Amino acid sequence: MLYLLSFLLLTVTFLFGIHRLRAGLFALSGGHAGNALKKLAGRPLSAMLFGMVLTALLQSSSAVMVITVGLVSAGMLTFSQSIGIILGTNIGTTFTLELLTFDFSSLSLPFLGAGAVFYFFGKGRVKSAGIILFGLSLVFGAMRGFEELAVPVSKTAFVQHLFTVLNTHLLSAFLLGILLSAAIQSSTVTIGMAMGFLAAGVFPLETGISIMLGANIGTCITGLLASIGAGEEARLTAFTHVWLNAGGALVFLPFLHVLADTCRMLSANPEQQLAHASLLFNLLSSLAVLPFSERFGRFIIALHGKK
Repeated sequence: MLYLLSFLLLTVTFLFGIHRLRAGLFALSGGHAGNALKKLAGRPLSAMLFGMVLTALLQSSSAVMVITVGLVSAGMLTFSQSIGIILGTNIGTTFTLELLTFDFSSLSLPFLGAGAVFYFFGKGRVKSAGIILFGLSLVFGAMRGFEELAVPVSKTAFVQHLFTVLNTHLLSAFLLGILLSAAIQSSTVTIGMAMGFLAAGVFPLETGISIMLGANIGTCITGLLASIGAGEEARLTAFTHVWLNAGGALVFLPFLHVLADTCRMLSANPEQQLAHASLLFNLLSSLAVLPFSERFGRFIIALHGKK
């Protein structure tokens, strides 16, 4: 029970760290993200590239989705322009996972100390940098904690039974990824926890990839919530995100073992393997839809039509 409570505390710490990191990066951007989106969303390719860069900088596809839905709702972006941005956010969010594969846990305390100094004694951008360093210290510390606790947690009766089910029925792992990501509104945290268990050798890469695919669907809940009462175009934008991620996941599921074998060839590190799987999934899904973004938009309208 103590191990499970500790793991829950680490999850909250990781989630709070990600939140602080995003807040600091958003503050550092000076709140100009929305204006930049409006200027660069003219063509699908430029919109995708900017959506990717902005998501990587803000460390949050959910934040970019909320901004996009808000701009569409305000009439500053059209529904068709938002499609390219959505394709880019899915790619940009994978950069966080690639970053987490490096062991920066030894920097947690220095980052915490520097962050405190910058936050309490700095102003403007220096203060924002302090928030970023504080967030990074929590994220890297929590990731190390996940790895340390993964083995003892996996030996508890409940978790052993859970992993037996997940490893035997990959669809269960897929559904768990959806539910967990929707509940905490963060695919990054969900996949980050899976990376910790992978590093400890608790479950195979195939289980981790199943959770990752599900997490990419669960994270769409943020955009759907943001679209409530925001108008028809905003609603269509949110559904575009759902169909892109759900469709991509359903296409990849039958080839899950192929994806796992490919990632094993790319790296011997289990955490990097899962991060690479997330990158490949989102990159290939977005590139496959990009040339047909207008048709994809018409499909969404036909399916969820304007009332």
